[in-house]
Order: sequence, then structure tokens, then C-alpha cells
Amino acid sequence: MEEVLQYLKECKTFYLATCDGDQPRVRPFGAVCQFEGKIYIITNNKKPVFDQMMKNPKIEISGMNHGTWIRLQCEAVLDSRREARVAMIEEYGSALSRMYSVDDNLMEVFYLQNAKAVIQSLTSEKKEISF
Repeated sequence: MEEVLQYLKECKTFYLATCDGDQPRVRPFGAVCQFEGKIYIITNNKKPVFDQMMKNPKIEISGMNHGTWIRLQCEAVLDSRREARVAMIEEYGSALSRMYSVDDNLMEVFYLQNAKAVIQSLTSEKKEISF
């Protein structure tokens, strides 16, 4: 899990895919942190991505870094605890605090479970990581 977390942080921008009925939806994300031994992501509960993850928690994340790429299949689980939101704000400080506050009723955090990641390149063998 640590390797996947570090990889996503180094990407700076990674892409999260959800299902919207029969239409896939992909958008850039950038904030990811570790809290209580789990990887967390953040979104706004007014965005369609929030509704899509609530309806179908199966998501995929993809990103590139230093000539390699990651594909991560997992489930996004909503964590409505204040402590989880605080962890995300503490990790990203001023970048997130311009958009969110811990108690704004907009900020939502999800942790990733049942995750299977593949990191590979055109010239290296794939590395599989499950957590």
C-alpha cells in the first residue's frame, strides 16, 4: 500500500474513473493521503463523481510517473468521520483549505479497499500489489 500511495503522490495528477449508467467518466484528482493504514481521496459532495461513487463504489485510478504507469482497481468507501477529513486537510494544507474546510458540509473523503494495483512500463515486468 505504501508504494501505491507514494506513486500516486509522485504523479501529482492521477485520473479517477467511475460509471455513470453505461457511460464511463474520468477526471483528474491530485490529493491522496494515508490515514489509519488506508489510502484516502477527497471530493466535493456536490460533484457528479461523488454521486457516482455512492451509487457504484467500484472505481479505477490511473497515472504516469517516470516512464511507468499505474492502474488501480478498487472500491471507494465513504468515511464521514471528521478525523478523516482533518487528516486530508493536514496533508495538503493551503492547497485544500482554499476549497474546503473540515466542517463545510462539502468535503468528503473516501478510503480505498479491495485494491489491486499494477505498475509497469513498456520495458519492465508488471508489478502487482493488492491491499
